[in-house]
Amino acid sequence: MLYAATTPQQKRQHLREILTPGAARQFPGAFTPLSAPLIQEKGFDGVYVSGAVIANELGLPDIGLTTLTEVAQRAGQIARMTDLPTLVDADTGFGEPMNVARTIHELESAGLAGCHIEDQVNPKRCGHLDGKSTVDAETAAQRIRSAAQARRDEDFLIMARTDVRAAEGLDAAIERAKALVAAGADAIFPEAMKDLSEFEAICRAVDVPVLANMTEFGRSALFTRQQLADAGVALVIYPVTSLRAAMGAVERTLDTLAAEGTQQSAVPQMMTRARLYELVDYEGYSSFDSDIFTFDVPEPFNDEGAQT
Repeated sequence: MLYAATTPQQKRQHLREILTPGAARQFPGAFTPLSAPLIQEKGFDGVYVSGAVIANELGLPDIGLTTLTEVAQRAGQIARMTDLPTLVDADTGFGEPMNVARTIHELESAGLAGCHIEDQVNPKRCGHLDGKSTVDAETAAQRIRSAAQARRDEDFLIMARTDVRAAEGLDAAIERAKALVAAGADAIFPEAMKDLSEFEAICRAVDVPVLANMTEFGRSALFTRQQLADAGVALVIYPVTSLRAAMGAVERTLDTLAAEGTQQSAVPQMMTRARLYELVDYEGYSSFDSDIFTFDVPEPFNDEGAQT
């Protein structure tokens, strides 16, 4: 009831324990706080909060327009709804090294288990688009050093993302990854890898966990968890999957409503009222204090009659 039963520190420790080469731990993206307990219920390893999703929820493109305050608030709202560790996209750290340090403090205070900071020039672009520019190696390393030095909880995961592959090739990405590890990165996120052999090369080159980004419509094929595990990947994110699925369903339902004058034919594809009540734990709130909470909770998955 209310929020997660585990503390942020417990989640951070758990994240450290499960991130091992070849584990390919699956972290689906959560686009609302309500989606986080659903991810947990389905047995996944953790939750991911995408910077692109936060921007898109606000009706903005993923080009660095969101602020630290917006990201920390939304990510914190999501993280507190699950016992799973939550990893958040911190873009380029929201400014210069001192800003990066403050970013870490804010994300720690919001209850996140870790974040990744990238080496793009600010304003950044989506990692699977053309026209990306990256900062020089020293600037990228300074961002990571600032993040590592600023954290108050040594278990808070500092992950470094590099976008060098798209413009400079795999060898440059490997050298950048090594430099970022030397600067203090606990894990590496190599963006837009071309194939499994490139993931394998990155995993061989560094002695920290490596993340694979399995985003739809991107530069990387949608490899299976087992394929990525065999390549040595420790963590797999699906950043925009749930948002795309949800928005696709919303669009189809609106089309139905416009065409038919009623949503009736779309109702079978909707989450039922009883299932939604179950997900937000109406029963727990009802039993907490029956003198205050006096409503009746429908039987699970047994909605009949009108849908409200």
